[in-house]
Amino acid sequence: MSDLYELYQRRASVRRFKPEPLREGDLEKILFAAQRAPTDATAQMYSLLRISDPLLRREISSHSGQNPHIETCAEFFLVLADVYRLRKLVEHRGGTFGRWPRTALHFAIADAVLAGSALATMAESLGYGIVWIGGVLNGIREIARLCKLPLGVVPVAGLCVGVPDESPAPRPRLSRGLVVHENQYHTYSPEELEQAYSDMAPITRSGDWFKVLERYFAQGGTMEQRERAYQLLTAQQGFEPDLPPEMLGELQAKGLEAGSLGQLIEATFAQGFRSLQFHSQGHVWIEKEPEAYRGEGPPGQALSQALLQAPKERVIP
Repeated sequence: MSDLYELYQRRASVRRFKPEPLREGDLEKILFAAQRAPTDATAQMYSLLRISDPLLRREISSHSGQNPHIETCAEFFLVLADVYRLRKLVEHRGGTFGRWPRTALHFAIADAVLAGSALATMAESLGYGIVWIGGVLNGIREIARLCKLPLGVVPVAGLCVGVPDESPAPRPRLSRGLVVHENQYHTYSPEELEQAYSDMAPITRSGDWFKVLERYFAQGGTMEQRERAYQLLTAQQGFEPDLPPEMLGELQAKGLEAGSLGQLIEATFAQGFRSLQFHSQGHVWIEKEPEAYRGEGPPGQALSQALLQAPKERVIP
């Protein structure tokens, strides 16, 4: 097993793999490493979905930005944030699962990344190449459907492992002073920010790292395009505290989709309702001439209930 410091000095993501399986016993080793990763409160709120079906790999690749390495690597995993199993364990002994959806998503993603990182490090120490696939968020809802993910489970990333067919050089990273703070977070001077662009310039063909950041993170970029589908899926999977996931499924069948209470309010007015009233007594009225509908409960539940009472032809634009 390689020295870890030496490994990190030369490690880089691999996107070309030889058509070879892992050596006998190595799959067990990388899965063992994943399960030895740290986890919050012993809960292990993650799962690894090993995708061995070539057709399913091809479909996942098509929904994640056409990453051919998903199809050619020896092993491909979906790294999942998973609260479903934890809920089942609590309920199996008669417990009532608490309502903490945003905290659940936080720790489930942390557990998933820790497990995936342990798996990846073990794989690289054994001489394999790995690459994380953030592109699974491009088609996150379609991938969740293909893999039949239950309530409480969402994809975090994909992870390819295989015999490398290339030896890429390590890519640059930001200077230590920009990422390591001590005692208090320090703000960045213009000179430090410009130095960051200089440090990262070799990572791009154009020599301008800003073009990469703009393509992904600026207005109209990749992350903005992924946001709505991510919001919709996480809400449907039970991670949006204001919206009951079972009602979101019913609303979807009537042509209404929302990933937050704000989006549900916007959708209500988009359907032609002229008035929406939240009452302190715990109910909601929505009204359009000459009809009105009432729902009860917390705001998201009450509004969903009121919308579900409206005839289907009134809800679909």
